[in-house]
Amino acid sequence: MSLINIAKREISCKVVYYGIGLSGKTTNLHYLHRTVNPHDVGEMVSIDTETERTLYFDLLPLELGMVHGFRVRFQLYTVPGQVLYQQTRLSVLRGADCVVFVADSQASKLQENIESFKELTDQLRRMGKNPGEFPIVLQWNKRDLPGTLPTPVLDQYLNPFRAPSFEAVAVNGRGVVESLRYAINATLTRLDPP
Repeated sequence: MSLINIAKREISCKVVYYGIGLSGKTTNLHYLHRTVNPHDVGEMVSIDTETERTLYFDLLPLELGMVHGFRVRFQLYTVPGQVLYQQTRLSVLRGADCVVFVADSQASKLQENIESFKELTDQLRRMGKNPGEFPIVLQWNKRDLPGTLPTPVLDQYLNPFRAPSFEAVAVNGRGVVESLRYAINATLTRLDPP
């Protein structure tokens, strides 16, 4: 849920990148950090393991300027995808205004993606949110690799709510900005500043 500070005239919004381990969540944030105007982005914070897999979360602060007379800031988070970090994913997901679900498009990862998406929707329900109404953006990542599933197949298994989806290759930025732009617009549309 967006935090509105009337005294400071600031709105802080939270976008969470969710998905299986090594699907490209952190790669999305690294690409954005490199390409966004340095005046609009803060330092990226990562808590990784020795193998550079996200252990707790990544955080990238992004400033968007003024909306309705309020300074708008977005905090972009990733969750660890490894199975044993389910509780951490729930902690990071709390308070989210929008989720970008990053799916590894390879056929060999379909079952893991299905389980991760189910976990996401279950967690949203536990938090009292209707996954069919909550802003979710689907990103079909790793489209450059062999053995990727056609997007209609990914939609069939991973998009029951007909959420917007984007093909992506996060390592070179394809689909990264488009996914985030939609997430930001979906979040801003739901804002109702005083």
